[in-house]
Amino acid sequence: MLYLQQVITIAEQAGQAILEIYQQDSSQFNVTDKADASPLTAADLAAHTLIVNALTALTPDIPILSEEAANISWDIRQHWQRYWLVDPLDGTKEFIKRNGEFTVNIALIEQGEPVLGVVHAPVLAKTYYAARGQGAWLKTAAGSQSIQVSQTSDRVRVVGSRSHPSPDLAGYLAQFPQHQMVAVGSSLKFCLVAEGVADVYPRFGPTMQWDTAAGHIVALEAGATVQFDGISGPVYQREQLLNPNFIVSALRAG
Repeated sequence: MLYLQQVITIAEQAGQAILEIYQQDSSQFNVTDKADASPLTAADLAAHTLIVNALTALTPDIPILSEEAANISWDIRQHWQRYWLVDPLDGTKEFIKRNGEFTVNIALIEQGEPVLGVVHAPVLAKTYYAARGQGAWLKTAAGSQSIQVSQTSDRVRVVGSRSHPSPDLAGYLAQFPQHQMVAVGSSLKFCLVAEGVADVYPRFGPTMQWDTAAGHIVALEAGATVQFDGISGPVYQREQLLNPNFIVSALRAG
């Protein structure tokens, strides 16, 4: 798809900017709290600036909604037929903890649905990407390979949030007497289902649209289902930027 290779490059460049700060002494991190009490670092801002400048140069006529510049009113956004949806650093808490489980998320939205997505994990040196009708892919130092959800597993492998545990998760897991639970940060959870490493990602806690859009299209193109509670129409053309609960699943009925 048009723009895919350019967006991969932009995400990887943003990842390098993040790594330059990540590799500093963590005691030097300047962490502030945003209005919603979520943390903000220089790495978030550096990645945001790089991505916005690069996307603006690439597609000057396509608007951008980024986590770090999200104060765009619905009066304006509701008229967008196509826009970039960006989380410059998804998993800032993981960045601060220095566990490597953070990502750069860039998605192209058309008519409220993701049609292109790139999820880059700088520390892991992995880039997951997808475009509508073109499958899902994983790029590493060895090259790019197609990825698909797993069709067989001895037990249900559930991936969940490392920094946002939910009391509702236990109730959901009761339907799987034999399951394996793995905690992972950021949008990597979508990608692990897409890659066949996990079978289901149930999210019973707050996420924002920029947290999910890129991983959403990667999971779909790999063969997973993505179902948001109470949403039957376009997920990413809503006034409310906060997502409802959702489940990403490779499990087949029956």
